[in-house]
Amino acid sequence: MSRSLLGSRVMPSARRIVTGSAVVLATLGLATTADAATSSTYSVVSGSPSTEQKAGTLDGFVIENLPDGIGTPSDFEYEWEDVSFHSRVWETGPDANGAYKVDLTVKTIRGEKLTDLETLKNFLVEYEEKDPGWQLTPVKVGGYDGLFAGDEVFYFIEPGVAAEVTIDHDRFTDEDVLDTAAGFRPEAP
Repeated sequence: MSRSLLGSRVMPSARRIVTGSAVVLATLGLATTADAATSSTYSVVSGSPSTEQKAGTLDGFVIENLPDGIGTPSDFEYEWEDVSFHSRVWETGPDANGAYKVDLTVKTIRGEKLTDLETLKNFLVEYEEKDPGWQLTPVKVGGYDGLFAGDEVFYFIEPGVAAEVTIDHDRFTDEDVLDTAAGFRPEAP
């Protein structure tokens, strides 16, 4: 894949959504009781990394090609408009103010309404509150058709299944997000 195809450096709101969600959820997970946490539509896997995290899998996808310098992983599950998400978020921190920063997020996206790359894009435009004219560059991620926008790439696996990778573009490169995406794929049967 040529670097010339990677000209867009749009800062999508996915970072805002993922960063805000991860920080809020991490904070709530530390400050609430178990009863309050279970009422949320989000769930956080905390404690020591699970065997799945150590093995590098998430929701039936292999995770390979992680960039150096990412922080501690946390897993989240949530749903929006009958589409389910499983994500792993790596964060560094806390900084001097106690804040955490999202380094990398990989997520699976599953739902019947995801029938092709175009419907995936339209869904994400609505979910991430993007401008309908969002500038995206077509890319191949492994053997899958995808769309790339600087710090984010999403790709269509098969009807009902897609994946997305976002990265902190201040610390990591276009190559890092695309290499990570190429290594985030369905497990072999």
